[in-house]
This record gives sequence, structure tokens and C-alpha cells, in this order.
Amino acid sequence: MQLDDSTLFDALVRRRRELDGAFYFGVRTTGVFCRLSCGARTPRRENVRFFATADAALAAGFRACKRCRPLERVGAAPDWIAALLAQLERSGAPLTARQMSAVGVHPARAARWFQEHLGMSFHSFQHSLRLGASIDELRAGASVGDAAASAAFESESGFREAFRRALGDSPTRLDADVRVLRLRRLATPLGDVLLGACDEGLCLVEFLDRDTLPGQLAAIRKALGPALALGEHPLLERAAIELERYFAGELREFTTALFTPGTAFEQRVWEQLRRIPFGATVSYAQLASAIGRPSASRAVAGANSRNRIAIVIPCHRVIAADGGLGGYAGGTWRKQRLLELESR
Repeated sequence: MQLDDSTLFDALVRRRRELDGAFYFGVRTTGVFCRLSCGARTPRRENVRFFATADAALAAGFRACKRCRPLERVGAAPDWIAALLAQLERSGAPLTARQMSAVGVHPARAARWFQEHLGMSFHSFQHSLRLGASIDELRAGASVGDAAASAAFESESGFREAFRRALGDSPTRLDADVRVLRLRRLATPLGDVLLGACDEGLCLVEFLDRDTLPGQLAAIRKALGPALALGEHPLLERAAIELERYFAGELREFTTALFTPGTAFEQRVWEQLRRIPFGATVSYAQLASAIGRPSASRAVAGANSRNRIAIVIPCHRVIAADGGLGGYAGGTWRKQRLLELESR
């Protein structure tokens, strides 16, 4: 990505978080370098120097800012989130304020993070996990009472009411179409991603720091149902292994089964995206022509942006007609890094 210093300084002034990881700036008067989104006071233009990598800033003699921590991976979920999710997986019951404090997490902090990154409160997240656990128990042959107890509901009647409100029917009439969305966090060189799968296939790969994630997650939950689960699933394990091999330069084609609820038009676009060869790019107009809708470039771009399985369904291989990168929900710097990885 090539941007002139004036454009980068404007991005610094506006704290453009989507460029974090693509560029860094050093301040000559302090000897410190930062991410573009750093909340410190904006320096004078003549004192600023821009770098494409953190290593370049270090080599030039600048030291890392203690506020924005530019040496940490961009898009990495904080360590306390991993600790909190692990505690949730072990607990099997809603975490109390005391249990959260035991892993160093204040309830208000958790509430803010889950609302910002997943589009739901921490309370709703835990409630969905309990529903997921109860569905697993019921399908394994447990009674309603045992499923309620296993999912840590206070009473069987309370469980029945919560189940009915969430899924529209009694737990004794569990519909075979009710699905549990299973989640896993995966660290990648471009930031942490949230993987989601149901028994039919992988249905979510999205960067955790993106503003689009809450909407993508909400769309999947609307299609599948509100029940969530943490922990292992064969499809999540397979997707994680394939993504790790992809970033290591060892894999060119994903084979994990996918589940992509959407309109017929969206399905056609997403299927065509998977036909773009590794290392190749096409324009939105070429993609529209490939599905037999040459005048629908704008609609194709919209379907492209609604792709919920980043990288695996390679929407990053679609560029502007003039050869520019075009947009990318994960940030154009990530799009460039993905294309560079594939070109090598």
C-alpha cells in the first residue's frame, strides 16, 4: 500500500484504526513510535516520520509507545479475554463478579468488550452459551430437568420459559433444525479471528477487531438460532489447521466444509469467489460477468462485502477496475498482505 506522507498525517489526525498494522509514525522530539490510532496528543507535522513496519521504526532508533503498544499484534484480543473464555468453558455456569475478578476482569470491562466486538452484552453471551449446552444435553437424551440443571438454570420452569422465548417452542419439542453455533478464537499473523461452525459447516471467519463482526454474527444467529457454544468441534479444528497452513505458505486451497446461509444471488457470488485461483485477482465487473450478471457490479460488491467467511471464501481477491485494492472489511492493509502472501 503506497500512501504519501500528507495522506498518512491526515490518517494520524483522524486516528484511522483501519490502518493500524499498515503504517506507524515516529515522533522525532520524543523518540517514540506509535500506531496511527494512538490516543496520545497529535504531534507537529514537521516532527513526524512514517514507517511501513514496526521493525523499521526500531531500526531508525525509535522506541515503542507504552500507550498504544505498537509491538503487539494488531487485532489481537487482550489476554484477559482468553482467560475469561477459558473460565467460561470450565465453569458451565454464569460467572459471578467474584469469579471474574479472580482472573483479573472487571464486569464493566467485559460488558464493554463484548458489546463492542460481538454486538451483545456479556450477560447475553453467557445466556446463549447455556442454551447451547442445554441443546447438546437434550440431544444426548437428557431429561428437561437434567438439561436445565446441567446448563445451570435455577429452575426447570425458568429453563422452559427461557428456551421458549429464545427458540420459539418447548424443550420437549426440540426441532432438528435448531443449530448450535460453536465458536473458537484463532491467532493469525494479521490479528485474531473468530471462527464459527455448526454441524453443517464452517460459517464464520472474521477478524475480531472489525466493526463488521457484530453484524456478521447477528446475521448468522438469525439464520441458525441464538444458541452458542465454546470448545472443540471437528470443523473448527480443521479450519484452524488449514488457516495456519495457509499463513505458513503451505496451503493453496481450503477443503473445510462450509455453511453459507444467504440469498440465491449471494450464494452465486460466494461460490464464484471460491473459483478465483490462488494468487489471482479479478475486478467486480469481471466477477459480475462470471455469474452472468454483467450489469450488476454494484450488487456483486454488496454480496462480496457480506461474505462472512473471510480468507476461505477469498473476497480479498476482488480489486478495483483500475487495479487499485478497492475496499475490504478487514482493512485494506490486510487485503494487501493477503495478496502479497499469495503472490509469493
